[in-house]
Amino acid sequence: MKTSANELYGSPKREISVILPVRNEALHLADSIAAILSQDFQGAFEVVLAIGPSEDTTEEIARELAVADPRVVIVENPTGRTAAGLNLAIKKSKYANIVRVDGHAEIPKNYLTLVLEILSSTGAVNVGGVMAAVGKSLFERSVARAMRSPLGVGASRFHTGGNAGEVDTVYLGAFRKEALLAIGGFDERFTRAQDWELNFRLRGAGGLIHFDPRLVVTYRPRATVKALARQYFEYGRWRRVVTRRHNGTINYRYLAPPFTVILSGLSIALGTYVSSIFFVPVLVYALFILLAALKIGKSAGEFISLPLILLTMHFCWGIGFLTSPKSLAQ
Repeated sequence: MKTSANELYGSPKREISVILPVRNEALHLADSIAAILSQDFQGAFEVVLAIGPSEDTTEEIARELAVADPRVVIVENPTGRTAAGLNLAIKKSKYANIVRVDGHAEIPKNYLTLVLEILSSTGAVNVGGVMAAVGKSLFERSVARAMRSPLGVGASRFHTGGNAGEVDTVYLGAFRKEALLAIGGFDERFTRAQDWELNFRLRGAGGLIHFDPRLVVTYRPRATVKALARQYFEYGRWRRVVTRRHNGTINYRYLAPPFTVILSGLSIALGTYVSSIFFVPVLVYALFILLAALKIGKSAGEFISLPLILLTMHFCWGIGFLTSPKSLAQ
């Protein structure tokens, strides 16, 4: 049975600590922080940046932002790992509500106001909304189309939108700090999927995770095939870690990419060495990819780009899931 956070901790106070784990975000960090500092929120808030070792000018930009506005606070994150940075930022924070934002994301002007309203009205321990992927280049725009379509990433509401209500997990998240501390914060052994794993423990402790489509966060997709492939490979391998650690967390949507990898591989091998009839499954999948690109794409350039993007997302996620070593997160 779900327990209302309002019953446990009282109504949320009008105060928010926005936390960001930041590493190699020189391209987007200033815009992300500007969007936070321009909020219409009528209450106290701060921005805590957990800065990891970066190969660009992220640290310099962060320190300039902190000098320009006293609401920006910096904490060092020597390992650079996301979960560690989040925990350091939570420890450094001084307010009772925690809102996570990423250095390559931008929130709308009313985001913090909506967050507090939804936390109060739902009694949830974590609320989140839509990961609204928006690209600038042709490739990024094509990735964004794929990320916001069920044909690219499945039917998760935080990707595709939907009705407000209880969910298993949300994008980024806005938390009751007491609930985070009660379960020990983020598991620092997780390089990816730490959000999903955290929300599983929050739900196990009786907390409600709530999705609201009014919470829209602009997300900047990866800019190259190599970066996209690495991202989805890591998504797949760490999602497998969650399924090993927590029984009952797998569903058919997560099995679709690894199944596609196995079936396509068998189809090509058997079609090559046994009979051409066995090429049928991989040809059907190829047709699906082309039709999906035609449906998702809004221009000739996007239609041309999307088959490679969809294949990269599906196959890298699936290969990551299948090859995920048991030694991860031990």
